[in-house]
Amino acid sequence: MRPGEKIYRLYLRLAKRLNDRQVMGILAVIVGACAGLVTYFFEMLLYAIREVLVNWIPADSLNFLFLIYPAIGIVLATLFVKYIVKDNISEGVTRVLYAMSSKGSRLPAHNCWTSVVGGATTIGFGGSVGPEAPIVLTGAAIGSNIGKLAKLNYRNITLLLCCGAGAAIASIFKAPITGVVFVLEILMLDITASSVIPLLISSITATTIALTLRGFDPIIAVTLTPADAFELKQIPLFILLGILCGLMAYYFTTVNSRVGRFFGSMQSQYKKWIVGGVVLGILIFIFPPLYGEGYEAFVSLMHGKATSLFDNSLFYRFSSNDWVLLIYIIAIMFFKVIAMSTTNAAGGVGGTFAPSLFVGAFMGATVALAFNTIFGWHLSIVSFTLVGMSGVMSGVMKAPLTSIFLIAELSNGYGLFIPLMIVACISFAVDYYLDPDSIYTKQLRMKGELLTHNKDESVFVFLKLEDLMETDFVRIKENFTLGDIVHIISSAHRNIFPVIDNFGRLLGVVQLDDLREDMFKREKWGTPITNYMIQPPDKILEKEQIQSILPKFDEKNTWMLPVVDKNNHYKGFISKSRILAAYRQQLVKISQ
Repeated sequence: MRPGEKIYRLYLRLAKRLNDRQVMGILAVIVGACAGLVTYFFEMLLYAIREVLVNWIPADSLNFLFLIYPAIGIVLATLFVKYIVKDNISEGVTRVLYAMSSKGSRLPAHNCWTSVVGGATTIGFGGSVGPEAPIVLTGAAIGSNIGKLAKLNYRNITLLLCCGAGAAIASIFKAPITGVVFVLEILMLDITASSVIPLLISSITATTIALTLRGFDPIIAVTLTPADAFELKQIPLFILLGILCGLMAYYFTTVNSRVGRFFGSMQSQYKKWIVGGVVLGILIFIFPPLYGEGYEAFVSLMHGKATSLFDNSLFYRFSSNDWVLLIYIIAIMFFKVIAMSTTNAAGGVGGTFAPSLFVGAFMGATVALAFNTIFGWHLSIVSFTLVGMSGVMSGVMKAPLTSIFLIAELSNGYGLFIPLMIVACISFAVDYYLDPDSIYTKQLRMKGELLTHNKDESVFVFLKLEDLMETDFVRIKENFTLGDIVHIISSAHRNIFPVIDNFGRLLGVVQLDDLREDMFKREKWGTPITNYMIQPPDKILEKEQIQSILPKFDEKNTWMLPVVDKNNHYKGFISKSRILAAYRQQLVKISQ
């Protein structure tokens, strides 16, 4: 017997002796441990690629390899996805949300490793994206597949999927609280003891693995000094920073969408490679801090080593000029969004999590440096950089709690809780006013595939028109007579008949009630059926969302409407009673 079979049989014996919560606790430990190990492997692979490619280059020399590295990374990642993965692994968090709403929380087994390889290749060669989205997708896939192997139901598979996603975040940032809050805020898991406890277990397990293998040093190794402490007189400045972060978050999501549409209009993958490679190569050559996820850049900025941003840059000799530094930082902040969007749209594999932190750090530093340079003040670059990270991330992801706890855990900066809350909440409010969707949810909401904490909305996500449409209606041709219909009625089970032409297009409907007066008069049997035909109150398109269908029944005061495609070909009927019955069944299922 193979080791895998022995482990599985051992699990089955344990499952019979333990209750549901105990089983989920054990599985949460397994998911957390696997997510922690995979995250460690991802970081080692990324470090190895970067060590080979860039760490040997002198800081005071131009690196012309930056012109070609990103293009090579995108090409390799695209070929890997096309010929080995044969599936879409980009936009990791969005794919997790989609799996929860439309795939029964089931992710393909290859997602347990393919996002790691694709993400490390993209970022290692300079793709200006973050590692979090590939890691979240990987962790979620681990949880989903362990749930499938354990033969769990939808609710528990979803819970393990969320455990994997939260564990991945907790592991990569060494921040267990952030992992839990991320799931509750982004993935919309209900806050109950039966769901939060496994989530805590998996996040703590993954963080323990990370601390054991990578040490206790935080990703952002910064210690707040008394000079960095929050002062009440700084509140107006943090309010200003919150507004700017909200506007920057809107710029972030808007540019990302527009760049995505621009590359999406290109039919040729070769054209995407060329355009993406040229844009990325030029941007990274001019602004080397755009290489990869950029953690080193904003950590250097935080530590007062802003001159290191000029390493391998055309502007290296101007690094001591405060005004050049300020303009340089602002340019990097805006171009980071373009570089990130281009990387993903051209075929790279990466996320928007780290870029939002990068842009926020540079926004906070910009505000502090601007006031220091203009007015000669001594604002703390460290505190404004940290708070700015929270602000932009809050707006981009529509997740103020995640952003607050992440920055607090990353930097041990709990002394900045008040400015973190001020900036995160203001940024969230400003960006929500401009665009209520996060960068992860916009496409899913437009397609009606987004789960939310609102159970009514979530129920409709699970209801699909094609599943509820009824097709057992007898179709009649436009050249039929009343006599033809009389013979059909004797065996029909419906009291409404769609009238179609020779090409299957819907011309109208005939109702049995309109025929009753004449159907028993033989002298009327030669009457064309079109004389009794009426137009339906409305029509439903075959890909329409259930949320948009229900109001039509109320507006038209009807209980049955025909379904057609975009060319008006008849497909079937949808009834209000069928929708309401399915809604009640799904609501009970979700509540359980």
